[in-house]
Amino acid sequence: MKVRVRFAPSPTGALHIGGVRTALYNYLFAKKHGGEMLLRIEDTDSNRFVAGAEEYIIESLNWLGIKFDEGVGVGGQYAPYRQSERKDIYRKYVDFLLENKKAYIAFDKPEELEAKRNETANFQYDASTRLQMKNSLTLSENEVTEKIAAGENYVVRIKIEPNEDITVNDLIRGEVTINSSILDDKVLWKSADGLPTYHLANVVDDYLMKITQVIRGEEWLPSAPLHVLLYRALGFESAMPQFAHLPLLLKPEGNGKLSKRDGDRLGFPVFPLDWTDPKSGEKSSGYREAGYFPEALVNFLALLGWNPGTEQEIFSMEELIDLFSLDRVSKSGAKFDYEKGKWFNHQYLIRKSDEELAVLFNTSTSLSNQFDDATLAHIVGLVKERVTFVQELWEQTAFFFLAPTEYDEKTVQKRWKAETPALMQELIVELEKISDFSAANTEEIILGWISTKGYNMGAVMNAFRLALVGAAKGPHLFDITAVIGKAETIKRIEKAIETLK
Repeated sequence: MKVRVRFAPSPTGALHIGGVRTALYNYLFAKKHGGEMLLRIEDTDSNRFVAGAEEYIIESLNWLGIKFDEGVGVGGQYAPYRQSERKDIYRKYVDFLLENKKAYIAFDKPEELEAKRNETANFQYDASTRLQMKNSLTLSENEVTEKIAAGENYVVRIKIEPNEDITVNDLIRGEVTINSSILDDKVLWKSADGLPTYHLANVVDDYLMKITQVIRGEEWLPSAPLHVLLYRALGFESAMPQFAHLPLLLKPEGNGKLSKRDGDRLGFPVFPLDWTDPKSGEKSSGYREAGYFPEALVNFLALLGWNPGTEQEIFSMEELIDLFSLDRVSKSGAKFDYEKGKWFNHQYLIRKSDEELAVLFNTSTSLSNQFDDATLAHIVGLVKERVTFVQELWEQTAFFFLAPTEYDEKTVQKRWKAETPALMQELIVELEKISDFSAANTEEIILGWISTKGYNMGAVMNAFRLALVGAAKGPHLFDITAVIGKAETIKRIEKAIETLK
């Protein structure tokens, strides 16, 4: 069968970066095997639905270049792909389970269940307790019919038989076997809204949409045995997909799963895009708005839990697709090294052409029109090794566009001495004589002058930089003079002499 995988998020808020990695691994696996990937929105939990979350998920994945072959926003032969729009489909399978005694109707109210939990430690609704409860196994057929006719809310629960070993053949973890006695009779469907729970909808949709591999987070591993039982109960066992449960993304420090609080505390995003919670108004930062390149984030995430087996670290999407395999996915969790994420962004930034970066930089400052495109690209090229994000370019290049209005105090104390104004006046005289103000020619002449005069190289050059930049920073000094020109260079030295006397 053709490989078919799905990414099936719930629209309950912003897409966590762990969910992004799950989508990425599904995409890489599908493309590696010439298969297809679909987007399904699992919105059966109406109480947790958040407006705008679905659109956010789609925009995030589009930004990252994770494209779908079918699904929400794309269409396809198995539409609709929102579970809330598939009510009638699920009802047929609920009835099948009830008719075949694989499930039963339960009328227990929430407060009755809570009382039972308070009464019995570690209570779960299963083979050992269900005959004490209010359900179609303990009520007569007439009682059940009357309750339904009277409009009482009820749920449908799977009937799990005890003491059966269930084996899940996981593509990452190997054979995982548990005994059915530790499973409870999960709710599969609710009359209150006519919607299934995740467990039933997930299995029915994966079967009908011909999903061949279910690649999802480790947190869903406890559900796998239940899903195996549902495949059997529904008669789908011959078409059951292979399971692969990905390792967790772990906190950068300490133990446990990566959370939004970790990002807030340590200053890094855990969402792909900025997100504002429509209920609380709380704002959370995203990787896109923080200045990350989508291809850098993809590369970073791909290596969090997967090892290509080589020392190579920088991969294009095409290279990731070619190399990806589930047998090289780790069983253990991956520490979320956000500093490594910055490193990846830096690597992608310096690999971009100066011209491409100049276009990106051009949108961030209105002053960039002082120079033509070629000069702007040259300026960016002089400093790009020093930055991690495009928005940091301004800090490293501002002095090309604006003469300093103040001077770094520590540098002044260290580099501007009593004899410096006289040296700078002499420097101006030498600069005025130069007709070819290119970096190489100006450097040769000025260094020759310093040598001939027997002046201290540092005494002249450090003060010269302070006059041009306002601090002890910036690229090669004569690259700066070549860009700003002779007149501006002399003007800045004169201003420093006047200001720092």
